[in-house]
Amino acid sequence: MNLEISDKTMKNATYKALVVEETSNKVFTKHINDVAIKDLPAGDVLVRVKYSSLNYKDALSANGNRAVTKNYPHVPGIDAAGIVEQSAKADFHEGEQVIVTSYDLGMNTSGGFGQYIRVPASWVVKRPPSLSMKESMIFGTAGFTAGLSVHKLTATIKPEHGEILVTGATGGVGCIAVGILSKLGYSVTAVSGKADAGGLLKTLGVKEIISRQAFLEGANRPLLKASWAGVVDTVGGELLATAIKSTKPLGIVTCCGNVASPELPINVFPFILRGVTLVGIDSQNCDKTIREQIWAKLATDWKFAALDNIHKEISLVELPDEIERILAGQQKGRIVVNLDL
Repeated sequence: MNLEISDKTMKNATYKALVVEETSNKVFTKHINDVAIKDLPAGDVLVRVKYSSLNYKDALSANGNRAVTKNYPHVPGIDAAGIVEQSAKADFHEGEQVIVTSYDLGMNTSGGFGQYIRVPASWVVKRPPSLSMKESMIFGTAGFTAGLSVHKLTATIKPEHGEILVTGATGGVGCIAVGILSKLGYSVTAVSGKADAGGLLKTLGVKEIISRQAFLEGANRPLLKASWAGVVDTVGGELLATAIKSTKPLGIVTCCGNVASPELPINVFPFILRGVTLVGIDSQNCDKTIREQIWAKLATDWKFAALDNIHKEISLVELPDEIERILAGQQKGRIVVNLDL
């Protein structure tokens, strides 16, 4: 059953949102517009969004990438944390604080870059008591993806097994993975293409930083020196292939991104000679039970002290500039959007 807005005031209400529109000459523009609540898609739960966050997928949607968003005008934002205004399901009640990430939010469903969303109840997770709404968006989809990666890796690999490599370590997924793994007692080595990343990564607990150029030296060989007990890869392409070829026997490599390339230029030797396991991470369609378990860990055992140091808080008005920065590969850490600023 879909939620029917019964209150006349709510039916006529509007809210602020970053709206992406396609012009007649196929140029995509971004503006802060007033949007009618009644025009939101059907759903069970109406949420007043307080915080969102910026992810690479949001930037693609905001620039007209049809593989992410098919129809425009559109409000991106794959992350949202806010307060339930109305619910057609008994699972959620008015005033309850909730988190919505992934699924179709912000892709083809109006997303968290607007002050309201209306979504199926199956997409909604109750905010864990020890995690504020803002903290949940410092994590956001990036943190949830990092959490899934850590969940898969630590099920087999323990700190005593050796070093963990994190690629794309200054990005959203990478820096949160570093923070979680360091808190759990793992020795973490980071690969980063940003020369000024040292301060941030050292704050998160990284033991060693390798430049992207140095990491890829000699990478065309079929196998490389076995160095890593496990890997959290966030970028794909040649970096992922090199990480796999330099993973120790029976090591675990998790893969969650393709910003470098969706192609994987590699042979079978790491898999058949070393028994390396490559684990794909799908945070978008993750089972809700697992989703709730990961959020519970992010709120407790995996919540690291430097969390507040890895984000920048902005308003909707500032969002277009940050979208261009993330597309240019200039973003470090997390961008949190305060919908009330």
